[in-house]
Amino acid sequence: MRHDSGVGTQILTVEDDERIRTAVRIALEDEGWAVTEADSGEEALTAFKRVPADVVLIDIMLPGIDGFEVCRSLRKVSDVPIVMVTARSDTHDVVAGLEAGADDYLTKPFSPRELVARLEAIMRRPRSKGLKGRDTEDRSFGHLTIRPVSRETLWDEEVLGLTRIEFNLLEQITASPGQIHSKRSLIDSVWGTDWVGDDHVVDVHMANLRKKIDRCGVKNLTTVRGVGYRLAVEQSPPG
Repeated sequence: MRHDSGVGTQILTVEDDERIRTAVRIALEDEGWAVTEADSGEEALTAFKRVPADVVLIDIMLPGIDGFEVCRSLRKVSDVPIVMVTARSDTHDVVAGLEAGADDYLTKPFSPRELVARLEAIMRRPRSKGLKGRDTEDRSFGHLTIRPVSRETLWDEEVLGLTRIEFNLLEQITASPGQIHSKRSLIDSVWGTDWVGDDHVVDVHMANLRKKIDRCGVKNLTTVRGVGYRLAVEQSPPG
């Protein structure tokens, strides 16, 4: 079952429980947002092709293909902000959802006010970091190259498959090699100063990022316990 509207901010909500789906739709429409509903993963992918959304809210447990697969499929074609919803506070679900490409997560039960606040913060967040006043030159650390303008990360000439959040974290940290970046400063820079939610999301995204670049031999993106993260490596000289 779907309810579609063609005006305003578009939210795609994917939930197989009709009562929850209806409650979510009412809360979102009260904010003046247009809502597309889907009760399965397959329907969600079809709906997104028909009416691309500004934000996608995906329940993990769905009939047919699950929320993780929906998230991975959307990430192949779009950088739309994705919020995963889980009925369990199981860390494994949270990690798996973020690894699939989600930006954030919510744990059931959640209040309409919490849902709206989280989505408002996500929609205020810029899709890509502004480059005005920032160093736009390519940065090389051994065989690893970060290209802020094209938003690419390469190992030699191979492009690494970083998510938008992972790239933003790496771009932020490599702008100041050797500097310690607290979780709060990373949240302010990458998620926005008005972001609401658990700062554990930083640790999960950083863990995923470190796995990807560790495989390339870059092992100096380190955790400074109780403080934050640092790239402890000298930047290669130009040329």
